[in-house]
Amino acid sequence: MPAATILVVDDDPVIQKLLHVNFQMEGYDVVMAGDGQEAVDKARSARPDLIVLDVMMPKLDGLQVASILKSDEATASIPIIMLSAKAQDFDVKAGMASGADDYITKPFDPLQLLARAAELMGKD
Repeated sequence: MPAATILVVDDDPVIQKLLHVNFQMEGYDVVMAGDGQEAVDKARSARPDLIVLDVMMPKLDGLQVASILKSDEATASIPIIMLSAKAQDFDVKAGMASGADDYITKPFDPLQLLARAAELMGKD
């Protein structure tokens, strides 16, 4: 069975590297995007099994990206985990309303993120 593909979307290179290493160590293929528009393009072309999506990014923010992807029949079924420093209750509600399937706040526990990713992909 081929490895699941995860699209990691974050404009912070440190977070990108951390997530890339953690997911790769678990056997996932990882595709990276550094802004919202690149995230939409890569989601449509790579058809990942899961998207880990930052909220605050250039070009399109994570809320816009999630809304675009969830309204597109080709990408609507891809689970999205929002990963954000925006941790207020209304931020979480906005993330979920935009189409996110889960919302994790930064700083985050990489093991918790891996577990929730596996759960959303049905691999737990």
